[in-house]
Amino acid sequence: SRGMTAIEGTINGCPFQAVLEPDGQRSHWLKVERKLAEATGAEAGDVVTLEIAPAAEEPEPTIPGDLRKALAAATPKTRKLWSDITTNARRDWIHWITSAKQPETRARRIKNACSMLSAGKRRVCCFDRSGFYSKSLSAPKAVT
Repeated sequence: SRGMTAIEGTINGCPFQAVLEPDGQRSHWLKVERKLAEATGAEAGDVVTLEIAPAAEEPEPTIPGDLRKALAAATPKTRKLWSDITTNARRDWIHWITSAKQPETRARRIKNACSMLSAGKRRVCCFDRSGFYSKSLSAPKAVT
């Protein structure tokens, strides 16, 4: 997949679930959250044993507070469609909104998302899930 991909696996035998994000170069990267790193005993620069496989089930994305508030205030039709769309579609909407660099752009995208959902649009328009063409996605640079 060129888009975000849900995985499950282990790092140093410690089980986890995560979403691999596109790096904008037709590959993916894994963000290791601090809590997971602490559970594995790994520190930056350590060599670890990593086993991953596609997740059996897509994990539900966390809905940011500003989007949650907008959805709560939206029409019943909008809320119903939000709950009916796929987990991947919800993740795309959230990523499109949270990838805005300016607070004004983010607020506008939330408003537009509610409007598009209200109109029956199940997927965000004009969103490059791979980040390759838009250069909107990239992996963080290693700090040495």
